This record gives sequence, structure tokens and C-alpha cells, in this order.
Amino acid sequence: MAIRYQWCRSLGAEDFPATAYEQLRTQVADATPFNTLAWLQAAEFALVPEQQLHILLGWQDQTLCFCLPLISGLERIGGLRFRVLRHLGFPMADRIALLARMDAESMGQALMQIRQHLPHALLQINEVIEPVGEQSVLSAWMALSSTGERRLSCRVPVHLITESDHQEISGDPRYKLRRARKRIAACGAEIRRITPDAISMGQLLRALADVEDASWKGEEGVGIFATPLRRQWMNLALTALAAQGLVRVVMLELHGECISYRLGLLDQGRLYDYNLAFLPQHADLGSGRVLLEEWIRWGLDENWRWIDASRVSLENSNHQLHERMTGQLEQWRWSFYSWQPDGLLLGLALRLWKSLKPWLGKRKAKPAATTASSTKHQENTNAPPSDRQR
Repeated sequence: MAIRYQWCRSLGAEDFPATAYEQLRTQVADATPFNTLAWLQAAEFALVPEQQLHILLGWQDQTLCFCLPLISGLERIGGLRFRVLRHLGFPMADRIALLARMDAESMGQALMQIRQHLPHALLQINEVIEPVGEQSVLSAWMALSSTGERRLSCRVPVHLITESDHQEISGDPRYKLRRARKRIAACGAEIRRITPDAISMGQLLRALADVEDASWKGEEGVGIFATPLRRQWMNLALTALAAQGLVRVVMLELHGECISYRLGLLDQGRLYDYNLAFLPQHADLGSGRVLLEEWIRWGLDENWRWIDASRVSLENSNHQLHERMTGQLEQWRWSFYSWQPDGLLLGLALRLWKSLKPWLGKRKAKPAATTASSTKHQENTNAPPSDRQR
């Protein structure tokens, strides 16, 4: 397979092949809304001056078979600054597929192109899903790196929508759902389903951002609207996606005001549950569980196939879809350390940390166990779990 490589500096440049890109994206089965040009162009607009975008394209004859948009920037690791390359959209993209339809030899050539054009210490690609039953195309880069790491970043619960979802869920989740519905009905709040377009998206996003700002996410500065730059990014991305009919919102309103919502992206029958927020004074309503149930009901009405948590914490995830999931998807972080001195240094530090981590973990476990046994009687077993999902 003879591949011709080309570099491009912007997704909006005249030489960027937007039509060919869309053709490639639709051919990659695991592509997500975070691979769309609408999302990526908004991400490019949100770059800061210290970051530069470089897009590597791979052509076989007149067919685009590879596209990797990379952000180049300096990052502080262990007190030192290193040149790091990341996929455009980091860290707000929940899941991406690598848009590559090439063999291992061509993938190796692509890495050589990157290293020649963009000298770096570390190339890291986060939240990558791998084709079921197939080896990732990124595997070809492991042997070409001074150090390579493939690390699980999360196991995402997913729910296949079937006719059985017309029936009420069983067990403890049914009790919690009924109780939440009673509380919501008692206060007079109502659920709305919203499919915004580009015109209505601006006003809707202001309402969603206001709720997030007042929530714990706003207080801790971790939400999707937490900074002016992120808010600009979300406004551009979600408005463009709404124009394509890909945005869905389920909202809980009280006296015409939003008090809780779930924001999702719908693509090819899969609803990605992207963001959740609620006003702290209404935290006891249990609205998140009720709105998740509304996703499923909406899916039944419009023949969606999947409800997808999109991204969760690797450890101690409390996404409520765990109660309903019919399967899980694994997302991976791939790290490739170069053969430059700084890449060799970072790779050596990683290997050293991996060798010391088990020993350090054993040393920490002993005093932790002692502390836990002495304070066990102080734990509040009735405390509700915190709802800290995205």
C-alpha cells in the first residue's frame, strides 16, 4: 500500500479536504461525534497561542485513508517542560476513534512523518476505542518508540434498548426511581425533551451553563462551561452539532426554570450521555436517575439502539447507567515516547515508576488499614453516594 502523506495547518484551510474527511469518518465504524468536523473545528478555535495544530493526512491514490489532527504544546511533567503531542479535542472529547484505514507498515511510516515534522518527547492519544476482535492500528507504534504504554482509561457502561425497557426496572433501582418520581411530582417539576437547532441552541446553552455554574462543578471549576475558553468551545461545537440534528437534552423544569438536565449527542442510533448538572438546592430530588430513565423512554419512542455513558471514572464510577447496563466498552490511553533525549528521559521515569509503584503501594496499605480500623465506627452508612459524573 503506497501512501502519500501531506501536512495541513488548519481544518478550515483551503487545502484541507473536508469532503474526503467526512467520507473517511463514515467508513470508520467506531467514529463518534467527537470525530466530526463540527466538534474538531470548535476545538481548533479554542486553542491557546501556546498550542499549534498540525494535521497529518495520508492518501492512497485519490482516497483519504488517514487523518490525525495533533496539538503540539509544552506541558509540565515532574517540574520540567516537555513537548507533548495530543489529538485535537483533548481533554473535552469523551471518546474518539483513530481515522486510519492503513496497514501496520504504513502506520509506521506515519509515525516517522510525525517525528520528522514535529520533534517531541511524548505523543499521547486518549480515550481511544478499539475495534472488537481486532488489534488497534496504534499497536504498530509500540515497537518504534523508546517506551510505549497502552493503559485502560475507563470501562464505559452501555445499555442496549429493547422492548423489555417498556417494563419497570426491578430491584433496588426501581425503588429509588419511584421515590425520585414522587419527589419530583410533589414539588411540581416537569420533564422536557428538547431537540435544539442552531438557532435555539444559544439560549438553551445559557440556561444549561447557569445550572452548571451553580452546581458543584461550577464551584470546583471542572464543568464543560467552567472557563470562558471552554464555554466558547462548547457554544461553537454544540451549536454546529445541533445544526446537524445531533444534540438532545432532557431537562427538569420548575416554574419554567431549568433545575436539572442531561445533555447528550445522538449519532447513528447511539445516545452519548455527555453532561449532567443540577442545582444544589434540588439535589435530594434524584433527578439524574429520572432523566436517565427519560433517555431510555425517548429511545424507545424514536428507535435509538444504545444509551452510552460516553466516559466515566476508571475507579469507583457512580454513573447510574451501571444499574441498567447490558455491556461495557473499554477506552484506552496510548503513550509513545520518542527517541529524543527528553523522550528517553520520560520513558525511563515511567518504567522506574512502574517498578516502584507496587512497593510503595504495600507501604501505604499498612498505615491505611490501621487508620481505617480505628475510625470505622465513625463512618456514616446512611450517606448517599455523590453524583460526580460528567
